[in-house]
Amino acid sequence: MFDFTVLPAIDLRGGKCVRLTKGDYDKETVYSDDPTAQARIWEKGGAEIIHIVDLDGAREGKPANLAAVKSITDAVSIPCELGGGVRTFEDASKAFEAGVSRIILGTIACREPKLAARMLDTFGPEKIVIGIDARNGKAAVAGWLDSTGRDALELAEDFAAMGVARFIYTDIDTDGMLTGPNLKAQSELCDKVPDCAVIASGGVSSPDDVSDLAALNK
Repeated sequence: MFDFTVLPAIDLRGGKCVRLTKGDYDKETVYSDDPTAQARIWEKGGAEIIHIVDLDGAREGKPANLAAVKSITDAVSIPCELGGGVRTFEDASKAFEAGVSRIILGTIACREPKLAARMLDTFGPEKIVIGIDARNGKAAVAGWLDSTGRDALELAEDFAAMGVARFIYTDIDTDGMLTGPNLKAQSELCDKVPDCAVIASGGVSSPDDVSDLAALNK
């Protein structure tokens, strides 16, 4: 069985901690206007890593909440990873300057795989996570607003061949629903890239959900 770690997430929009339902920007729930305080809560609760999503950045195509990200990384002693809007080397450098330990490449992984590959070579596999957000098995980009028509599993396989060590797979239809993860989709991805670490995202709402995902590693 592989190592298994629970990553609490902070989704940022307008500098606040929010949750979107199925990635719909018009269906937002605000949980806190103080991301720093929330990060400290996660760390105090035993988190080993904090997953941060810049929702504005994902939609706008460039990081938009780096001040909030910097406040989080300054406030905690555990590593943080950041996804959302990182689409250029400049974006990546700014993200690392904000204190994150690794960045998630989603849109450019689909649209500009050669650029993503260059980032992988430049920063190394421990600094780069490939984010695959899928609806009905097809990869979506630009804050989940556009479908690429690209098969998510094939995309993962291609990047694994490039030397990617870690993926985060989000099933859009379960994200924010609190009804449980898409175990079938997560299992299929694990099977497709058996030598890579996979972060499962979307729908997790109970200890049973965590146990079900952990069982996929056996």
